[in-house]
Amino acid sequence: MLLWWWSSVFLLCIHGFRAQQTYVDNRQLACEQNFTEALGYTCNSSPACQSYLTFRSQPPLYNTPFSIAALLRSNPNDIAAINNFNSTSDIIPANTIIIVPIRNCSCSGGFYQHNASYVLQSTNETYFSLANNTYEGLTTCQAMISQNTYNYRNLLVGNNITIPLRCACPTANQTAAGIRYLLTYLITWGDTYTSMADTFGVDDIQSILDANELSPTHIVFPFTPILIPLTTPPTGINNSATPATPPAPPVIPVAPSPGGGSSSKLVFVGVGIGVGLLLIVSLSGFLVWFFRRRKNQNQHNLPPPKHFPPKVMIPSESKSWSISSEGIRFAIESLTVYKYEELQKATGDFREENRVNGSVYRGIFNGDFAAVKIMKGDVSGEINILKQINHSNTIRLSGFCLHQGNTYLVYEFAENGSLSDWLHSTKNTKNRKNGNDSVLGWKQRVQIAHDIADALNYLHNFITPPYIHKNLKCSNVLLDSNMRAKITNFGLARSVDDNEDGELQLTRHVVGTYGYMPPEYIENGLITPKMDVFALGVLISELLSGKEATTTTGAPEKEEDKDAVVVNRAQLSEMIKEVVGGENVREKLVAFMDGDLKGEYPLELAYSMAEVASKCVAADLNDRPYVAEVFVVLSKILSSSEDWDPSDELEHSRSLSIGR
Repeated sequence: MLLWWWSSVFLLCIHGFRAQQTYVDNRQLACEQNFTEALGYTCNSSPACQSYLTFRSQPPLYNTPFSIAALLRSNPNDIAAINNFNSTSDIIPANTIIIVPIRNCSCSGGFYQHNASYVLQSTNETYFSLANNTYEGLTTCQAMISQNTYNYRNLLVGNNITIPLRCACPTANQTAAGIRYLLTYLITWGDTYTSMADTFGVDDIQSILDANELSPTHIVFPFTPILIPLTTPPTGINNSATPATPPAPPVIPVAPSPGGGSSSKLVFVGVGIGVGLLLIVSLSGFLVWFFRRRKNQNQHNLPPPKHFPPKVMIPSESKSWSISSEGIRFAIESLTVYKYEELQKATGDFREENRVNGSVYRGIFNGDFAAVKIMKGDVSGEINILKQINHSNTIRLSGFCLHQGNTYLVYEFAENGSLSDWLHSTKNTKNRKNGNDSVLGWKQRVQIAHDIADALNYLHNFITPPYIHKNLKCSNVLLDSNMRAKITNFGLARSVDDNEDGELQLTRHVVGTYGYMPPEYIENGLITPKMDVFALGVLISELLSGKEATTTTGAPEKEEDKDAVVVNRAQLSEMIKEVVGGENVREKLVAFMDGDLKGEYPLELAYSMAEVASKCVAADLNDRPYVAEVFVVLSKILSSSEDWDPSDELEHSRSLSIGR
């Protein structure tokens, strides 16, 4: 008891007697860093109080007052009463926010918390997934690591985990202002200060900012907790004022500006670089997150591959069989079925001038451009994948047509072509020499990398079952009218759940593009989500350097000299590792960067991207980060790049040491 008293006094002295609670600021993602904000809300007033949490229902496990109460160690009758349910067994619609009364939010070890417990059900569960998925940000992996004896690397099914849920008591200042209770709410996409105030009946929006030590322009993050101060006990919730959680994050809006009317603007201002470099440094030490459907229990102990030579194959273009009848049945349910005559009219009878690339033609349907792709073979798999995808950074399929053994797929049109056209096309190079402004700038390149990672994160972690793209490359990234990236060509995509036995997926048919395929896939036919991460690292390297994934050196100028010249194929995945390794990194990085940028890029951020790319293309798949981790880091680099001014580059470049 004496130890608790002294620790509380110490924290109070640091935090300040009149201070309220510090916003977590996204530090809950760095599981191995014991940030004070991530460990809990500081005990800065009474030792215990009545508090409230919020929780979004998760069918089928946590969608009744009884099941949610069991998860959060609350009283089911209290939950039913405060949320106006008839009984503790009422079924709650998915994503409905409910209020969970916590009768005893108490101080423990210097932090307010309410303890729940959880018995691990699956080998896929980690401290990170429990904190951010199961418990929806009401706790953190740091808090669980500090209060459990189980090592986070050796969690086992059946372990009984202590879950310290975040709650808080009002300070003396808040009590003097009439605030009696604090409610822990998980921010989500689309929230505004006004919507949060309306949801919980808060009249003074400034009190929300003060409770979390925020200003109207402070950077805040979705899926992080924020305290809502209440003058009276909550009586139900206005779910209509609160946005439902979407399957994938949209573009983060601009911050509200200080002054009149700012409270009605959107809260989110993006993700800052504040902990970005920290996350980059500790990228390899990140805990697995959002990858709950992973089949492999322990990839550090990979079983020996089957002993057969993988056979590199190119899909045959000679087959004429079309979409399967099963594929037709599923596709008709949600896609437009076009008549061949409609496609002829839209594309001008597939005139050459409307050819975009290969077998893709530009068409006009009801005044809008679309891309029409002619395909041979059974494409029902790709259609069914695209039907499930709903993300702004993946190409959208709107319809199809079957005609004389061919399948015609109609996609949304990407006005600015492929990323390959911008980085590698001979035509684009000529335009640059002629003075045309057709060079991707630094901020555009970072945005494109971020978009690609966003799409992959969605494919790997936000749809059921998750998918591996398997064919990610520069030509399969399209750019729309706003230069936003969209992944296309899902013909090789594969479900992570294809192997129902939970063992590693192996194939004898290694299909893909050299330079983008990881070594474990080429050598052993091993398929994991980390192969997409490898390709992402190559794409980031291309965006930085302007070079192609595989560069041929020493090629003969004349055909008759071909036998006298040694031709080398340098892979960008090896070049990027050489750039960030060893000494003289600054000089190597400057030499590696695309000359078309003319030095107009922040060298320190360029290094951060190069380091991320290098980690993505690690030879050992276990050394590569998960795409969710890459997405977090790129989000922070993007936010910092948006604030970057080319005129400040001299100062930025000096900040990168030569010996780095």
